[in-house]
Amino acid sequence: MFVILVYDIKEKRVGKVLKICRKYLYWVQNPVFEGELTESKFEKLKIELKNLIEETEDSIIIYTSPVIWYSKREIIGKEKGGESLII
Repeated sequence: MFVILVYDIKEKRVGKVLKICRKYLYWVQNPVFEGELTESKFEKLKIELKNLIEETEDSIIIYTSPVIWYSKREIIGKEKGGESLII
């Protein structure tokens, strides 16, 4: 499945959340990640994040789709992340 993950995390946990997200997804820009994951890896990602965050202070939004649901991504300004997944 294709996953887009965005987060708003308190500063003291940001580094740990960033490290977890980079294990599973490609960094796009500051709190944004995307990539293809199997169902099992997706579940592992969610478990790791749930065990780390403070649900009363932090927020993570995950968009999923069985396929990449956009055919074009336009970047205005400097591209911050790694390689693009769009072919």
